[in-house]
Amino acid sequence: MRHLRMIPDGTKIPFMGTHRIWMAVSLLLCAAAIVLMFTKTLNFGVDFTGGILMEVDTGKPADLEAMRGTLGGLGVGTVALQGFSSASAVLIRLPQQEGGEAAQNEAILKVRASLAEQYGEGVSYRRVELVGPKVGAELIQDGIIAVVVAIVLMLVYVWFRFELPFGVGAVVAILHDVLFTLGIYALSGFEFSLSTVAAVLLIIGYSMNDTVVVYDRVRENLRKYKSMALPDLIDRSVNETLARTIVTSVTALLALGALLAFGGDVIRDFAFAMFIGVIVGTYSSIFVASASLLYIRPNRKAGEKKAVGPVSEYDEIEQRHREQAEEFAPTEAFDEPPEEPSPSSPSGAQRKRASSSRSRRRRRDR
Repeated sequence: MRHLRMIPDGTKIPFMGTHRIWMAVSLLLCAAAIVLMFTKTLNFGVDFTGGILMEVDTGKPADLEAMRGTLGGLGVGTVALQGFSSASAVLIRLPQQEGGEAAQNEAILKVRASLAEQYGEGVSYRRVELVGPKVGAELIQDGIIAVVVAIVLMLVYVWFRFELPFGVGAVVAILHDVLFTLGIYALSGFEFSLSTVAAVLLIIGYSMNDTVVVYDRVRENLRKYKSMALPDLIDRSVNETLARTIVTSVTALLALGALLAFGGDVIRDFAFAMFIGVIVGTYSSIFVASASLLYIRPNRKAGEKKAVGPVSEYDEIEQRHREQAEEFAPTEAFDEPPEEPSPSSPSGAQRKRASSSRSRRRRRDR
């Protein structure tokens, strides 16, 4: 039975040949994400903004425009409606009511009475959540702290695991992934909740895992090919880990796609963030984290030559032969001892006397 291979062995894709284009695209996307977050803003859920969240099933197709007009006249503030999963399912958001918990409960009763009058007694309430504004502000602060601490710890880990240039490149890739994910949320209008923060933290871990795999091969090849140009060495490292990277990402995407399709609305926002994050994390490990090493060059050991042009396959073979010869060459401690003279061979003193007698004979002959 033949095995299915998504990526063949021995690929030689010149990723670093177009790294400037991809780095420019990444910078533009990150800038666009920042602009979107400040202009369109994120659609923060009740976890962060505070207020009332009601998930309702009307039992028959819901008319959102008529519902918006009816609920807007109850005096509970601006009502946000969102349809999802089915024609009868509606997500209702109400702003924080003044007057404490009693005012929140009163607003819920008004909404229930209005829906019962409009759709009858067949209305079911799947979820009703109350969050105060103080709790929402604290959750926003805790979420930001969690993301920042995760990024700093990743930097410290890669710094000690490899060296500082690798750590800086990994952090650049992580920031790229986080900004891109937040930009997608701002553009799409998906609700940004606590589950989304958990997804962002998982994206950071996934992106770092991909990046460390590539960086480990880069470090190994830095020791192995000491005279190879850095762009060629990074290309070789990325190609050697490409099959593992693609297969891992496709496997994760298949699972996340199943969650998006069949997981329901409760887990949809989480699965959506992870789906986008896996795609972006795979891209950044190749075109952002690896390409960053061309600008933040890792230190090579003293005495190693840094080639400027590409290295041919013949030069690579010669380099490997030289390294193997140096590895297996005998040291002074294991050099073979000099051969002892055999009993039949003349000693040094005997050879000296024979040479002197020959010299005397030549003088007499003259």
